[in-house]
Amino acid sequence: MNKIVQFVRESYAELRKVVWPSREDVISSVKVVIVSTIIIAAALGLVDVLLLLGVQAIF
Repeated sequence: MNKIVQFVRESYAELRKVVWPSREDVISSVKVVIVSTIIIAAALGLVDVLLLLGVQAIF
């Protein structure tokens, strides 16, 4: 039981040391992730369509 209590105390102490990002930083990062995801999805969709057209042209 002592190990569990020690673990919880040490975990809490470590969490107090964390520098949490501001709301603006989080929003900015989310925007970057969403835009990147859309761009990559569009690129993969384009590649998929081109490969499909290529395969259909062959067969």
